[in-house]
Amino acid sequence: MTEYPLEGSCQCGGVTYRLLEAPLKVIVCHCNACQKLSTSAFSITAMVRASALECDGEMKEWQRPSDSGNINAAKFCPTCGNRIYHFNPADPSMLKLKPASLSDTHIIQPTAHVWVSEKQDWYDLPEGVEVFEKGPR
Repeated sequence: MTEYPLEGSCQCGGVTYRLLEAPLKVIVCHCNACQKLSTSAFSITAMVRASALECDGEMKEWQRPSDSGNINAAKFCPTCGNRIYHFNPADPSMLKLKPASLSDTHIIQPTAHVWVSEKQDWYDLPEGVEVFEKGPR
């Protein structure tokens, strides 16, 4: 059983945070934008309530439109560039935490893989998780 809060930080330690409760779900995204973000085959996101995340330290913000027409905004450390979370400004009650920045990453148990239409051919999807060709609607 996981005990909360869990601690996390960017690479340089300039931004720290506490996750107060379990994520609602953990999603692996294979879209091209997430491949660029992670410089890997996919990006991992933990969906959390905004009220479940306490952050300390200066963060900068960057935004881009998503395929759904929403805005995908990101908060990140201005020193090392690590993304801490993403969010939709139209619904700031939910955050998309980048959970690899947690000190204890055992909560990273993906429940869904999205945008598999753009996934790397060499990556095999695990059995037993939801799979979406694009983003879930």
